[in-house]
Amino acid sequence: MATKMIRDVIVETIDAEMGRDPDVIMLGEDIVGGNGSAGGPEAIGGIWSTSTGLWGKYGSDRVIDTPISESAIIGAAAGASLSGKRAIAEIMFADFIGVCLDQIWNQVAKFRYMFGGKSRCPVTIRMIYGAGFNAAAQHSQSIHGMVTAMPGLKVVMPATPADAKGLLTAAIRDDDPVIFLEHKALYATKGEVPDGEYVLPFGHARQVTEGDDITVLATGLMVSFAETAARNLAEEGIGCDVLDLRTTSPLDEEAILDSVERTGRLLIVDESPPRCGLATDLAAIVASKAFASLKAPIEMVTAPHSPIPFARELESAWLPSSDKIEAAALRLMSYRRG
Repeated sequence: MATKMIRDVIVETIDAEMGRDPDVIMLGEDIVGGNGSAGGPEAIGGIWSTSTGLWGKYGSDRVIDTPISESAIIGAAAGASLSGKRAIAEIMFADFIGVCLDQIWNQVAKFRYMFGGKSRCPVTIRMIYGAGFNAAAQHSQSIHGMVTAMPGLKVVMPATPADAKGLLTAAIRDDDPVIFLEHKALYATKGEVPDGEYVLPFGHARQVTEGDDITVLATGLMVSFAETAARNLAEEGIGCDVLDLRTTSPLDEEAILDSVERTGRLLIVDESPPRCGLATDLAAIVASKAFASLKAPIEMVTAPHSPIPFARELESAWLPSSDKIEAAALRLMSYRRG
């Protein structure tokens, strides 16, 4: 296995799927050149460098630079996918989902249901999300809770290079619409990646660390924070069962409940604000299905219910952190009933 960055894995996986299936196409803003780059239209491959070289290899019929219109990108990708293509649509910042929300929520997510299962829309919508990049309140949000709440969508959140390959391959080949969320602060993350074809099924959480004291649930960038906290807590004799959910829809409820029934304590780490978010949804599932196993109240480490600050120090304070996770874990361990 080679060691690669998530950014490079994204390009290689798209390349492999475009080479394997001539019906795979890609659409997005600046995905050909980008950022006013010199040296040819394929020089950068978008502002995230996640499509570098694809235009030169597959041409403008399959790698399509679009106008600055998210509604046009998703509308065209949906129409193409309904007509036999497998479109990969890139939304440069997930925050812009509001511009194309009707196309995603009322069209893409509902085609199969509205047409009685007689149609399919195999579109993969890649969205770049997350804070920690000092991109301010309009370019740093985590919208996974919003899309997870929409029936008809599959929602994927890779945290490692290997998972990025396996889950993106599965997303592109899936016959249903998939929201594939790429955390901008993880693009340079390195890790071992399996050689050759590698496909990961949706709905299976990854066990990051094993422990018998606390179940810790996390996604995306929060997985590395939870793993760091777990290592520190292990030195104090506290074992954390850290689960990387990988996908929030479908959700691996079985793995979550099995872990909580063994540890009796639950700590949920989520980058988005707490109100009506993923953390509260997970807490509700465990409270309703594994309440008898709980030895302490459920703890949630989330961002506050506020816009994301631009200033580096304020953004750092806004985000969950390993320190905050450790503090929450210690509160769980110190809880005594009665």
